[in-house]
Amino acid sequence: MKRIAIIALIALGSLAAKAQNQGGITPDLLSEIEGSFKAGSAEKAIRNAMNTTSIAVLAQNAENAAMIDTEFSDRVKTVGITDQKSSGRCWLFTGLNVLRADAIERHDLGNFTFSQSYCFFYDQLEKSNLFLQAVIDTRDLSFDDRKVDWLFSNPIGDGGTFTGVADLVSKYGLVPSEVMPESYVANNTSALSAQLKTLLRKDGLKLREDFPGVKKKDLPAHLQSLKKEMLKDVYRVLALSYGVPPKEFEWKGKSYTPQSFYESLLGYDLQGGYVMLMNDPCREYGKVYEIEYDRHLYDGHNWLYVNLPIDRIKEMAIASIKAGKAMYFSCDVAKFLDRSKGVADLNNFDYESLLGVDLSMDKAQRVQTHASGSSHAMTLIAVDLKEGKPVKWMVENSWGASSGYKGNIIMTDEWFEEYMFRLVVQKEFVPQDILDILKQTPVKLPAWDPMFLEEE
Repeated sequence: MKRIAIIALIALGSLAAKAQNQGGITPDLLSEIEGSFKAGSAEKAIRNAMNTTSIAVLAQNAENAAMIDTEFSDRVKTVGITDQKSSGRCWLFTGLNVLRADAIERHDLGNFTFSQSYCFFYDQLEKSNLFLQAVIDTRDLSFDDRKVDWLFSNPIGDGGTFTGVADLVSKYGLVPSEVMPESYVANNTSALSAQLKTLLRKDGLKLREDFPGVKKKDLPAHLQSLKKEMLKDVYRVLALSYGVPPKEFEWKGKSYTPQSFYESLLGYDLQGGYVMLMNDPCREYGKVYEIEYDRHLYDGHNWLYVNLPIDRIKEMAIASIKAGKAMYFSCDVAKFLDRSKGVADLNNFDYESLLGVDLSMDKAQRVQTHASGSSHAMTLIAVDLKEGKPVKWMVENSWGASSGYKGNIIMTDEWFEEYMFRLVVQKEFVPQDILDILKQTPVKLPAWDPMFLEEE
């Protein structure tokens, strides 16, 4: 019997190896693959070039080298370019630049900016509370539960969305940049963010512990007490890094609180006054979607958007620009972007000719395979219309005045269709049929959905 069992095991092992080998690279398959590559003079020239030069340089399309026309038929009035430097705060700079453009137009302020550091201080405090409270809410789930794992993988970050801007400004107001200016840590967020993540993860583990000396009825209060002490530590770290946010300040001879300053310069409902739009061809159009935990405040709003065909989004974008209203815009910025010119054009690079392979996928396929997604937020400020149709667009970026085209990026309409994902429009420019879609019960998507990584 023992011998039979051994023979059976050997046979099974042989079958398993054979099955596995059917999917592996066999000597015959390797020989065929090797034989398919013909190293002629053209291949040798490409190999020599790639030995010392970036493929991004070699793939530049010489037929598309001329600078694109920089005139636009319609443009929002803006003054000055901001710089997020080595931080992931594009969402915050973009959101505040949208509000800044409106404030400049209303009050003729010139080169004026809101303080990004002020809002970011409270963003980090609120995100810390969001994480800690979420850990409390999920205490009964196992540590390897997908939601718990996601929370501890993403305790805090410097990315975000316009919904976060709206919630933060509505709760904490705004201050001018000179009242709470940028600091080195604000401009270089990664080192401090790593320490905050460690602090929060340690605290999160503490909140998941058993507390045998605490009665069940007293446990909620005990956890809130622990969380309060943890938030005090977070506040200390933030105050040392960014300074203590002002409660009152003087500006142009008047006294303000951050809330009264916001009311004085803008004073409208940010959450109720804007509609978030998305072009995600992987999901059904004409539906409302909500992303769990995609918010900045525990008591704030999740990112909620209407998914629409790109042409409907363009209609609203054009109407907003014509009315002089800038918009929060996000896209997959790195794709086919010529950084030196500040032009995003599908014809900027020709990797297929350089490498001799087919790289084509449509927008839905790129999203499904994680080849593309929303990565960066900027401020949409201009469109060039020819016979009523857009041929190019321009966004105000937050990479400094020397980047791109005078601090901006110009996008062809074809690029816009392929790599634009999100737009936030004032409600007055949204047709009634789209407003009616917002009455739907949202489809809730998980926090780890790849389309909704925070923009940086």
